[in-house]
Amino acid sequence: MRDQPTLRSVIGDVLRQRRMRQGRTLRQVSAAARVSLGYISEIERGQKEASSEMLAALCAALQVPLSAVLRDVADQLVGEETRLAHRAGDERRLALAVESIEQQVPLGSSTRHGDVVVAA
Repeated sequence: MRDQPTLRSVIGDVLRQRRMRQGRTLRQVSAAARVSLGYISEIERGQKEASSEMLAALCAALQVPLSAVLRDVADQLVGEETRLAHRAGDERRLALAVESIEQQVPLGSSTRHGDVVVAA
């Protein structure tokens, strides 16, 4: 699967999107997380793999739960897998991706509260 993005690049994209939505600079997040600006930049560009401790520090600096970031990462991965399945005509893989999502949160039984989905 050459076209599939790496996990580190999706994590970096999500972190960058979160930071930019907050209108924050790398410098601000760097100071809050006590992590070098260059290292955060490399994580956001998918050039460095963030450890679990680093993810926790960045989430704390962004004031967002780690679970919300991981949910965004999972959503992006499902979207990419679905796009690749469509492109490859692989309906079986597409059906498995949709089934996985439905098992996590049954359709019609969830409510989104900010960054948290609450199953009814």
